[in-house]
Order: sequence, then C-alpha cells, then structure tokens
Amino acid sequence: MNEPAPQPSSAPANAPANAPADVPEPADLLVRLLKLGSFISGPMRDGVCDPAEMTAAELRVIMALAGEGELAGHDLVEITGLPPMNVSRTITSLRERDWIEDAIDPENRRRRPVRLSAAGHAAYARTQPHFDVVAGALLGPLSPRQRQQLARLTDKVNAQLIAWIRDHHAGIALHDQE
Repeated sequence: MNEPAPQPSSAPANAPANAPADVPEPADLLVRLLKLGSFISGPMRDGVCDPAEMTAAELRVIMALAGEGELAGHDLVEITGLPPMNVSRTITSLRERDWIEDAIDPENRRRRPVRLSAAGHAAYARTQPHFDVVAGALLGPLSPRQRQQLARLTDKVNAQLIAWIRDHHAGIALHDQE
C-alpha cells in the first residue's frame, strides 16, 4: 500500500486548468519589475548621470518635468518615488543651477509648480547621447519584435501605474500615456 505521494503542480493554485505552468503570478512579475528598477539605477548613474554631471535625483526630476510639464513638489514625490525631503533638496539644487523656474497655477494660487527653464531643457537634451549609449547596451540585443512587445507591455504597466496614482493620490498632475 505504498502509493507515491502526490506531486505538487507547478501551476499556481489559482491558475485556470489550461494555463501553462510557466506563467508567472502577478506578484512574481512585480518583484521582477522592482529588481529591474533597482538594477537599472547603476547603468543610469554610471552612463547618464555621471557624464552629464547631475545626480540621479536631478535626472529623475528633470525627466518628470520634461515629460509632464509643470509639477509641484508633491507631484514630483509621487512620480519619481523620491522622499519629499529629497525632492525638496533636488528642487533647490536645480533652481541653483538655473535648470528650473517657478510656474503659476491659475486654478490654485497656493500650488507652487516648477517647470524646466531653457537651461533645464538644454541640460536634459545633453543627456540624450548618454541615454542612447545605455539603451544600446541594455536593449540593443533585443530583436525589433521584442522591442515592440516590451514597448506595448511597459505602456500598459505605465497606464496602470498612472491609474493607481490618480486613484490613491487625488490632485496629482499626470498626463495620460500617448
């Protein structure tokens, strides 16, 4: 009466019966994205920030302003994921470099947005050749089809992230994915 012990299924417990066993759970994918986010900071610092003579926080804020336009500090906290004190210090640093300037929100006079100045746009433009080098090293080996798939998937995830931020943090200024 020695029956073999049942073997655990490699498919997730809540997966449909016809789902392939190698489909990762959403939490597993989230961990992979977090790992990617952590690992990519090294090449970005070494390949973009250092040659462009800016900190990683400065680059994140400049990228947010370049992509979203005028933003207040609390918007930048949500978009960049940086702590409020780091955003405040970065805004001060960018202001000292004349890379940002104050903007006015006509609908809310208490809101204190900033935007890239002409010098800030020029500084951001100077990062592009460095982005190209890092992008080529990290994403160049992907086939055109893989790059298309990655673009579609990251656009979908970004749309979900924007929806999350809007649902959980009212008043954050974000543009929809284009």
